[in-house]
Amino acid sequence: MTLVDMAADLREMARLTAQAQRPDEILERGLEWLARIAPYELATIFALDGETLTVRAARGPLSPKVTHHQLDLGDFPSIRRAIDERRARAFTEHDHAHGDGDPFHGVIDLPDGHSCMVAPLCAAGRTLGVLALDRTVCEPYPPGVVALVEVYAHLLAVAIENAEQRRILERLTQQQREQLRRLEAQVSGDGEGVFSRSRSPRVRRLAQQARQVAVTDTPVLILGETGTGKERLAHTIHQWSTRAEGPFVTVNCAAIPAGLLESELFGHVKGAFTGASKARQGRFVVANGGTLLLDEIGELPLEMQSKLLRVLQEGTLTPVGADREVRVDVRVLAATHVDLDRAVQDGRFREDLYYRLEVFPLRLPSLRERVEDLPALCATLLAQQAQRTGRPLLSVSPEALEQLAARPWPGNIRQLANALERASILAPPGATVLGPALFALPTPARGLGPVAPVPLETLAVVQRRHIEAALRQTGGKVYGPGGAAEILGIKPTTLQSRMKKLGVSRTG
Repeated sequence: MTLVDMAADLREMARLTAQAQRPDEILERGLEWLARIAPYELATIFALDGETLTVRAARGPLSPKVTHHQLDLGDFPSIRRAIDERRARAFTEHDHAHGDGDPFHGVIDLPDGHSCMVAPLCAAGRTLGVLALDRTVCEPYPPGVVALVEVYAHLLAVAIENAEQRRILERLTQQQREQLRRLEAQVSGDGEGVFSRSRSPRVRRLAQQARQVAVTDTPVLILGETGTGKERLAHTIHQWSTRAEGPFVTVNCAAIPAGLLESELFGHVKGAFTGASKARQGRFVVANGGTLLLDEIGELPLEMQSKLLRVLQEGTLTPVGADREVRVDVRVLAATHVDLDRAVQDGRFREDLYYRLEVFPLRLPSLRERVEDLPALCATLLAQQAQRTGRPLLSVSPEALEQLAARPWPGNIRQLANALERASILAPPGATVLGPALFALPTPARGLGPVAPVPLETLAVVQRRHIEAALRQTGGKVYGPGGAAEILGIKPTTLQSRMKKLGVSRTG
């Protein structure tokens, strides 16, 4: 084997170590490369568990004979010494004669003095196992080969450790994702059920359209009155999309001051502005690989609209204070209750951004347009409320549902949720059903009636009366201490001018 081939193998081993492939693949590739520098009839990887070594992988003509072979370290002091010293060791004929060193003594009929060596697999401060090489020829492995095998064993151990750590990390990540999905379901509710199983034809048609667009990366503009569930629909589209495993990030464009909005969306570098003591990722970067909901986009300042349009068109952004662009892969959903057509006509919303977002608009019907869903919505909201507060699960009586169906609900589902929570608080202990009395609207105070507006006098009349009162108090004195001018806090000449203009005499 040439030095060039050896260097190539070591580079490939280092690449596997960095990439942390599957442990079995690493073992197979590692044993395959070892044959180029240390010929063998049997190459074995033992995994260490306490004081027991168990065959985990084997290659070579003799490998079928050692499957699942185990040995106790207490019976092999030479192997234990190699592990303790973390050095590879080639065994001599003397070691074989005393039954020590050869891990397959009594298992495979190998001659005394055959080529045999072990190399410990150590990484991250712990011993993972042992690499053993055996040949049927009776000559020891040269010291140079033993040194190279020791290096290979070290790299192999690091690669195995990385692969195992990655497997643990992936399992924990999957658990965290599942937990996050459950938490999001608790907060957002069963959006899929709310829309797909609706009794309203309009909502079912909306759900069908949402499913069709969810599997694409097309921007979606969600329209509807306040409280109709626009954020819930956006989250449902995310769950139906191919990005469901990615993050779902929401930013309320109306809740963030205009001066901070650019940093919030695109991030900033350290020192970009006063108070920027460290770099911060924006919502677009946080949502990379997933979905970003721009809620209340109708409130987005014009300056930010142009920057948002550039991100949508080019998929790149520049953090505040940075001199390099950042590429992002984000599916954008937008929601608003604002009439964007009117906003475009009034110059408050960019026409090009509007057309970019309006590729696939979805309009959520108001609650008064889907009263047939009232029983299901009440059941869903009460279930979420019980889960959130720990109170018993309640239901709404048919009489109360009839009463609720007659209301206009200007606040839509959000207002309904508030009404249900208020009724739950007012319900007597042990109650299981919310009746009509618990949903009674507060009655306005009686007997007051409308207040008649008080007619207002002109400013000239008020000034005239005020000056006449001051003159009466001073006996008509205008100038000097105690005069009307001093009381009113103006110059005597100014007072005389106003008296002449308003027709006020000193004798009043």
